[in-house]
Amino acid sequence: MTKIAFTKVVASGNDFVIIENNYPLLARQICGRKFGIGADGLLLLEKSKKADVRMRVFNADGSEAEMCGNGARATALYWARKSTKTQARKKQLTIETKAGIIEARVTKDTVKIKLTDPKEYQKKIPLVIRGRKLKANFINTGVPHTIIFVQGIEQIDVPDIGRELRYHKYFSPAGTNVNFAEMINNNTLKVRTYERGVENETLACGTGSAASAIVFSLQSQVSGQRKINVITQGKETLKVYFKKDADSISDVWLEGKAKIVCKGEFYV
Repeated sequence: MTKIAFTKVVASGNDFVIIENNYPLLARQICGRKFGIGADGLLLLEKSKKADVRMRVFNADGSEAEMCGNGARATALYWARKSTKTQARKKQLTIETKAGIIEARVTKDTVKIKLTDPKEYQKKIPLVIRGRKLKANFINTGVPHTIIFVQGIEQIDVPDIGRELRYHKYFSPAGTNVNFAEMINNNTLKVRTYERGVENETLACGTGSAASAIVFSLQSQVSGQRKINVITQGKETLKVYFKKDADSISDVWLEGKAKIVCKGEFYV
């Protein structure tokens, strides 16, 4: 029997298992809610020549993602707490991901990360789902996201409609994460997300919250420094900061709570 040391971390409702070894093939087994530890994703941490640590993200279905916003925040908290007593706990660090280098700042249980600048923005894409015409928006905040603005967000069938959009031929072959967003006021959104790889609704999605806030801002007339509050399905509020100049978005930061839940050994 092989014993694998793990740490479970939750970031605003997204839960992750962190392992400092190369066990990607165990992602589905580890993330299983019934026969595993249970998590939205597996984070494998490795040595990096470019940053403090390299993070690989594996979804609950075993697929590898380019990036994960809340996963990066979980990794930052874990790495900051990892230091020994003879070292000052690192409050600022960098994380290498497939989407680029992520800068992180840790203050107690609050973690703020700088995302890569968004790209591939498309607005009001006409799609037909279940015979109903929708106007979808698309943007890549490290991973692909589709945003649908709705009213009455609590009545939306996120798992079923989200699944149809996630596999829609328009977004093939890679597919997309799907976010349903409702405006609460000019600076606040409520967002529910169907996550690709988890293949279900999750309690929060960091890159999805950022994508929703950015698209919301791009479709408004306000420029300059912005802060958008995003209320997640897990009831926590994520804060998204960025600079907007006409249709250009830069300096994107995502901030929210994170905590270490438990540590242990997983038996293989």
